[in-house]
Amino acid sequence: MFESVGSLAAGPWVYAVVALSVLLDVFLPVLPSGVLVITAATAAAAGSGAAAAGQVPHEVPDILALILCAATASVLGDLVAYRLAWRGGERLDRAIARSRRLTTAQERLGEALARGGGALVVLARFAPAGRSIVSLCAGAAHRRARDFLPWSALAGLSWAGYSVALGYYGAQWLGATWLSTGVSLAALFGAGAAAGFLVRRRPAS
Repeated sequence: MFESVGSLAAGPWVYAVVALSVLLDVFLPVLPSGVLVITAATAAAAGSGAAAAGQVPHEVPDILALILCAATASVLGDLVAYRLAWRGGERLDRAIARSRRLTTAQERLGEALARGGGALVVLARFAPAGRSIVSLCAGAAHRRARDFLPWSALAGLSWAGYSVALGYYGAQWLGATWLSTGVSLAALFGAGAAAGFLVRRRPAS
């Protein structure tokens, strides 16, 4: 079982691939960063199972290192997008003003951060392209880094922990097969759809 899935994520290079994908998907949301994280976590579960059975597995990702790698790359990507948007000037402001979606997101983000709450930042990390919109809008609106980055860190850690848990425990329960990976991905996309719905909802007030 490990050969079928674990071989795809064996070796220390998997951390670099995961980090690069997570770092860049703030600019290219089509990158399969979630797929890579789940596959690496599935490989870790398969490797631990092989070791328990007395087999000698290939080098497999460490769960904690994988979470920290993905979370750190997420925060760094957010910070890069935030700083670029901060320096974007009037050109970026005009681009945001032309988009109703971006304008609404900027207003809601500003209200959330002004109230001292950043649940929107965490939710947006799970929503498709939500991370990109939030990071760019926070920078374009010149929101203070100390108001944005702690929530970005929480969002990145939450997303990384959830994704790794899906891959790891999915493999533990269903075996290190493509079925478990598919179920884990469906759960990740389901969380993204739910987060997108909550982000788009207007506040009850």
